[in-house]
Amino acid sequence: GMAKQGYTRALGEQLETVALHYLENHGLSLVCRNFQCKLGEIDLVMCEAQMLVFIEVRYRRSDRFGSAAETVDRRKQRKLVRTAQVYLKLQRFSQRKACRFDILGITGNGSTQDYRFDWIPNAFDNETA
Repeated sequence: GMAKQGYTRALGEQLETVALHYLENHGLSLVCRNFQCKLGEIDLVMCEAQMLVFIEVRYRRSDRFGSAAETVDRRKQRKLVRTAQVYLKLQRFSQRKACRFDILGITGNGSTQDYRFDWIPNAFDNETA
C-alpha cells in the first residue's frame, strides 16, 4: 500500500544520498540525480575526469544470497543502456562522449555506520547489454 511505498521511496532516497557521498569521496562529481524517462530511470549520473558515469544503486539487507550487484541482470542492463541513450540525446552530448556503467551495491541492516559498499566500475557496457 501507500505507506510501504512511501517508506521504500524514503529509504531509496536515503541510500541514494549515501551512495552519492561514497562516490564523491572517491573523486566522482554529481551531474544528475534520478533521471527518469519512459524507458526507465538512472539513479545517479556522475562525472569522473572526462568520463560520464551512469550508476545503478542496489541495496541488500544481507549478502547471504550473493552481492547486490549480481541482481542487475541482462534485461535490466539493456534498460539502463537505453535510458542512458535517451539521457545523452536530451543533454545533446554526442553519443561519442566516453561513458561507462557502474553498479554500486550497498549492504547493511539500515544503521548507517555499518554499510558495506561493493562498487563495480564498468560493470557492463553498451555492447554486451
